[in-house]
Amino acid sequence: MLESLLIANRGEIARRIIRTARKMGIRTIAVVTEPDRSWPHWREADEAAAVEDYLSIEEIVAAALKSGAGAIHPGYGFLSENPAFAEACEAAGITFVGPAARTIRAMGSKADAKSLMELAGVPVLPGYNGERQDQHFLRQKAYEIGYPVMIKAVAGGGGRGMRRVDLAIDFEAALAAARREAKAAFADDRVLLERCVKDPRHIEVQILADSHGQILHLFERDCSLQRRHQKVIEEAPAPGLSAEMRAALGEAAIMAARAVGYLGAGTVEFVADGSEGVKAGSVFFIEMNTRLQVEHPVTEAVTGLDLVEWQLRIAAGESLPFDQEAIPLNGHAVEARIYAEDPADGFRPSGGRLWAASFPAGEGVRVDAGAETGAVISPFYDAMLAKVIASGADRAEALQRLSDALAQIRIAGPKTNLAFLKAVAAHPDFVAGAVHTGFAEAKLEELAGAPLDPALAGGAVSEWMARENRRLARAAPGPWARSEGFELGGLTRSSTLAVEIDGQPVPVSLAWSRAGPKVVSLDGKPPALSDAEIVWGAREAFVLADGGQLHVVFPDVLERGETDAVSDGAVVAPITGRVTAVSAAPGARVKKGDQLFTVEAMKMEHTVLAPLAGTVGSVRVTAGKPVDRNAVAVVIEQAVEEKNPDTAEA
Repeated sequence: MLESLLIANRGEIARRIIRTARKMGIRTIAVVTEPDRSWPHWREADEAAAVEDYLSIEEIVAAALKSGAGAIHPGYGFLSENPAFAEACEAAGITFVGPAARTIRAMGSKADAKSLMELAGVPVLPGYNGERQDQHFLRQKAYEIGYPVMIKAVAGGGGRGMRRVDLAIDFEAALAAARREAKAAFADDRVLLERCVKDPRHIEVQILADSHGQILHLFERDCSLQRRHQKVIEEAPAPGLSAEMRAALGEAAIMAARAVGYLGAGTVEFVADGSEGVKAGSVFFIEMNTRLQVEHPVTEAVTGLDLVEWQLRIAAGESLPFDQEAIPLNGHAVEARIYAEDPADGFRPSGGRLWAASFPAGEGVRVDAGAETGAVISPFYDAMLAKVIASGADRAEALQRLSDALAQIRIAGPKTNLAFLKAVAAHPDFVAGAVHTGFAEAKLEELAGAPLDPALAGGAVSEWMARENRRLARAAPGPWARSEGFELGGLTRSSTLAVEIDGQPVPVSLAWSRAGPKVVSLDGKPPALSDAEIVWGAREAFVLADGGQLHVVFPDVLERGETDAVSDGAVVAPITGRVTAVSAAPGARVKKGDQLFTVEAMKMEHTVLAPLAGTVGSVRVTAGKPVDRNAVAVVIEQAVEEKNPDTAEA
């Protein structure tokens, strides 16, 4: 058995590996970067090593050697599928918990993997996966395949470098974006093309393979509930799948694993045409993930197996002591990923400090949380905060337990997808199992829901004003000590101030009495009566209700200065991140909707468009450089009114 293990990852997967390793009596070493000092994973290990970059092979191997770690578990993420990392571990005499480098390399290229699977007799999706990569040739191939088509990065996964194209006119822009994202993520901008499947369902099969020739499948998971090509809710087994199709998929996955000499835990992924139910001839291989998957807990829930434990045992040379028939499939399990993001704003990642983070578990509910109260969500890493895994005797019970668990979670600080997840879990189509990979986008408006009414902030404003009244009375004798109230510049029984709610200024009318201040209206509306919870930050409050929150920022009534005004032509960065492309140039004329620049943060790209027509006065961002949220990036001057093409003179 392994004696010591370095975990080359962060967040919830690091904590999850530590739990199993501790149960097995294995000493653990965690790595941590400066932005993650507030996260708990490194404090839970037996030892910790500071690194500058989680993806630096040299740093990780050096940390393992210095700590005396006999093995490295990469968790999931880019290092787990980097053959150079597996080779570096082998060269250093360290056991890599995963398949051999040659296997990772063979499956790491989607194009090579598809060719290999064709030879092995595994059905693959029609498309183009050749070496020729010039733009005009790829556009012609897309035409031959037939729109809609998918553009996919040859290397990597996780939705990076992936674009769906419905119209030929959009192909070149989508290709450029996919290549840019793939280059940044995998240092490889090659792509392949695939035919889009009608109502696609994403079904994957979990496998285990030991070094003694035994390859088993642990049934399938349905991962069709996605946003931006990244999974959000997964379940096992796949709803509506017949026993015959389950067995056929399992056999296909074993064939795929045997074709590459697989070792350890891995996942063979398929896409199925769900328009008429999953049946023979409608399921195609798309890729193989040579690592543990984020959604592995649902498989653990229905089989009773600890996948991390078997990864470690296989890496230590042990054989699987059971056969295929001995693996049970009991009940149903569903997992929901909680992200720091805003579904109403295109799932844009959200950062900042977690002022509250509570993830209660109960019967049939497991929570794998990476963050806790006080953790700072930075723009540098994946935005997942936790996973909620609910299991039951059947799918209905599992979904009910998931809904109940989501309703008890409290998160204050960054925006999250908590309300979105609650809406999905209760949606009639999802409950009925009628889900495909476009489900979330097609129903986003109803799933994202309406924003909370700012009037719910009335209680928070009242409590804050009462606190300020007491604080100022102690700090400044005179008018602050008057119980009938105050207003800067004179005494009155009513006053107004402006608070910021979710980034927007909101006027608040107050009435004063000997009992203190009372909120009369917010933005002209009376405050709403609510039992919403209030979490207090530093001169700010978070009002929690129905899985959502209002972020209320209060002014300092002693501050009299004005902040510098920014003209309407100033275009700001929507999020802290790295600028990946700049299209705007000083002096250039732009139309409303023209692309100005692109920012990447938390594995997502955000393209910023011109809010008005005019001339670019200045560009304050540079491709490859960082930018802060709300920093002025481009200034559009000499705004001009766009002509209506129907009325413009010839």
